[in-house]
Amino acid sequence: MAEDHPVTFTKGDPETVLAPLSVEQRHVLQQAGTDVVALKAAAAKWPTLLEAWASLAETAADPVESYAYARVGYHRGLDQLRQSGWRGSGAVKASHEENLGFLRSLNALRKAAEAIGEEVEPKRCELFLYQLDGKWQDVLS
Repeated sequence: MAEDHPVTFTKGDPETVLAPLSVEQRHVLQQAGTDVVALKAAAAKWPTLLEAWASLAETAADPVESYAYARVGYHRGLDQLRQSGWRGSGAVKASHEENLGFLRSLNALRKAAEAIGEEVEPKRCELFLYQLDGKWQDVLS
């Protein structure tokens, strides 16, 4: 009887991949580069564009400003992960370009938190990065 209905199990944690950027979004970000005014315009046009928030966080000279941009990208990213089926655990790999906006935001939050002297937040962010992708440092610095 069991032979008629084989049971299979998924190995490991499920993997989540976020939706890709639109052609227009990709073009706007490429044109913006590290231009803060252009990145702010992209974030204003598409408030859920994680790559814009990550780029703003990475280019900000002031660590408090970087922290604020990274925090927005991180929280917007958590919303997008949940909408994509993520339930609080499972892989979000840096090898998928679609995930980089979120992972870059989380990494920028880690760095900015350290720069402003937080003790717990940088460690929490680093642990979260490792939980999402044990090889995150191969892609992000």
